[in-house]
Amino acid sequence: MDLGISGKKALVCAASKGLGFGCAQALAAEGVDLLLNARTPGPLRQAAKGLRDRFGVTVQEVAADITSESGRAEVLAALGGKADILVNNAGGPPPGMWTDWAREDFIGAVDGNMLTPIALIQALVPGMMERGWGRVVNITSMAVKAPIPVLGLSNAARAGLTGFVAGTSRQVAAKGVSINNLLPGLHATDRAAALDAGAAQAAGITPQKARSQRETTIPAGRYGTAEEFGAMCAFLCSDKAGFIIGQNILLDGGQVNATL
Repeated sequence: MDLGISGKKALVCAASKGLGFGCAQALAAEGVDLLLNARTPGPLRQAAKGLRDRFGVTVQEVAADITSESGRAEVLAALGGKADILVNNAGGPPPGMWTDWAREDFIGAVDGNMLTPIALIQALVPGMMERGWGRVVNITSMAVKAPIPVLGLSNAARAGLTGFVAGTSRQVAAKGVSINNLLPGLHATDRAAALDAGAAQAAGITPQKARSQRETTIPAGRYGTAEEFGAMCAFLCSDKAGFIIGQNILLDGGQVNATL
């Protein structure tokens, strides 16, 4: 299927690896030019070169902390303030229990996983509206629909972003801009490996055993891949997805047990 987005320009955040890279790769395969952002220069340069060499698209990279005001300013300056597609993504806050967290912990989570994507939406969506076309995909979490006790900071911050998107997406849709959220379950990424390691340490088992135990909770019987996650992101960014507005789409292998 031709997704009709060849020649568009996308900003993909936290794109040097994991789900962000999966999204960048799928967009590059459709002929989308990219600006990739991540914090660490080396892996980011390697990711950008790989996509450039493989797909022949233009790929800029900006190594900066997108959750900081200065980092966002650097990224937006490199874009020239214009993008057709925005993929919001940032690492989640650390796990723990509700008794562990102070006000500063919640502020950090909200800054990274709610206010940062909102700031980028506010910066880039007005231009999309003026041009009559735009796509925003926010990578959130299945925890928005089924809260995960040890990820309370993430539960709270990502739920806040979800509420913002629910209202905002319906205000901009008539101008050709579609905003949606992708809710990953367990995927084979560094984040999942870190959570497996934490669960293993707590239970006194190996990380592989912890992963195997978690895989049994997924009807698909496995972790997802960054490639299949990226494919769904690319579809939501396509010209075929203009009637999908303000939705929260699970990619969780069936783990969230819900009718709707």
